[in-house]
Amino acid sequence: MRMAETEHRPTNFIRQIIDKDLASGLHDSIKTRFPPEPNGFLHIGHAKSICLNFGIAKDYTGTCNLRFDDTNPAKEDISFVNSIKEDVKWLGFAWSGDERYSSNYFDQLHGFANELIDKGLAYVDFSSQEVMRELRGTLKEPGKNSAYRDTDVETNKREFAKMTAGDYAEGECSLRAKIDMTSPFMCMRDPVIYRVKHAHHHQTGDKWCVYPMYDFTHCISDAIEGITHSLCTLEFQDNRRLYDWVIENISIDCSPKQYEFSRLNLEYTVLSKRRLIQLVDEKHVHGWDDPRMPTVAGLRRRGYTPGSIVEFCKRIGVTKMDNMVEMSMLEACIRDDLNVNAPRAMAVLDPIKVVIENYEEGATETLAAPNHPNDETMGTRDITFSREVWIEAEDFRESANKKFKRLVLEKEVRLRNAYVVKANRVEKDEEGNVTTVYCTYDPDTLGKDPADGRKVKGVIHWVDAATANAAEFRLYDRLFNVPNPAAEEDFTDAINPESLDVKQGWAEAGLIDNVPAVGAWQFERTGYFCLDNDSTAEKPVFNRTVGLRDTWAKMEG
Repeated sequence: MRMAETEHRPTNFIRQIIDKDLASGLHDSIKTRFPPEPNGFLHIGHAKSICLNFGIAKDYTGTCNLRFDDTNPAKEDISFVNSIKEDVKWLGFAWSGDERYSSNYFDQLHGFANELIDKGLAYVDFSSQEVMRELRGTLKEPGKNSAYRDTDVETNKREFAKMTAGDYAEGECSLRAKIDMTSPFMCMRDPVIYRVKHAHHHQTGDKWCVYPMYDFTHCISDAIEGITHSLCTLEFQDNRRLYDWVIENISIDCSPKQYEFSRLNLEYTVLSKRRLIQLVDEKHVHGWDDPRMPTVAGLRRRGYTPGSIVEFCKRIGVTKMDNMVEMSMLEACIRDDLNVNAPRAMAVLDPIKVVIENYEEGATETLAAPNHPNDETMGTRDITFSREVWIEAEDFRESANKKFKRLVLEKEVRLRNAYVVKANRVEKDEEGNVTTVYCTYDPDTLGKDPADGRKVKGVIHWVDAATANAAEFRLYDRLFNVPNPAAEEDFTDAINPESLDVKQGWAEAGLIDNVPAVGAWQFERTGYFCLDNDSTAEKPVFNRTVGLRDTWAKMEG
């Protein structure tokens, strides 16, 4: 079904192909799929594919399957299956029917492998990995035929049956497609389509001792499911020839077509699953959902919203050109979202105490503070005020020039949503650090300027020492120090040692019990923060999602 003409949708070369296929009558409905391998968590690059596949299905009133390409049980786990389903749902997408698995089709795949053997298009090869690699050739030199390439059909059927029965050890033999060892495309030089693997499978248990290779499985799974447009990234461009060869040489009615788009390359991170696994296994990060990781789970824990990620995928678009996307583009998407939707609150990350000496001891009052400066519909909240409050250490100086608009000895500043205070004297620790600032306040300045016309230019945030919650603040930065860590000889050498800074401070009371719908707050003048799942009732833990502005732009400039 074609999109409604009145709807404004993003266009790209894939959508143009679909429009043409629908107009010509090649297809009367669109079926896509998202086919992750359950051997790790999804990352932001997968989110691009999710938005593309599910977005196309939605816009064209079609369907999109979630299919796990689970052909390597040694590296797969049901926990990865569950995390992938959670991520897709969290991003706001729903797959057609139940989730599917390539393992659902193992019997059919095995049958198609036997069909290729019967047609003289597949053979069992007992060559070692080293020999196969040597015979494969190079990009400049053609490959050479294996000594087993011309084995007769009956022998191949018998040997494949023995492989299936578990009579051979892993690596002892494999089933290869018989295509062309002189092809300029390496993937067509008699690729392995089945290998022996004695491993327990999370879906099929111990039924199989042989497992199909991804390139053999993927195209057949697409055909079985009636996929019309099989969308994948550019590294599979050459493999399209193998995709088409398999479909053309087996007895199956559907002939899906593969189309390739550029994968996402994002600055200051790595999106290779192998490298992400290394980061986790070598404990450079605290698991797959570490907020510094580019995984969907990590972004979610850091405070990114589904809408911000979908918007990011929309902004970068879908092309055939490889390019490096600036991290600032992703950060801009979450800033734009939270600037509008996140309520404001106050927290002090690096505290020093302010004692208001002319405020009555033991007294307290409740003040009203707006939840958003530009959206009155968000209402107000109650904050308490008393004789002692916490402020940021950087918001006080004993002396400063006129450009410093915060608290200075013998000068005045306004406490946000409260009174004007004047700093009179300080108390220091043994190292000479200011620990307490003694002030006086003007009781006639709540919500208004001083009566005698004094100009108070500075405003600082604070929290009431009597009611504030002790809190931990985790300040996350980019995981790597260089824009393209994958280009380094050892990408782990480029890890930013300051990618996590943990601070102990104070937050407004009650935040842990009143998490906003968007899941985050703007802590005034500090950044956007969300509540981490390490929080307890006694001590909340806040993750900084992103700062209020792009500080890296200045550093890089």
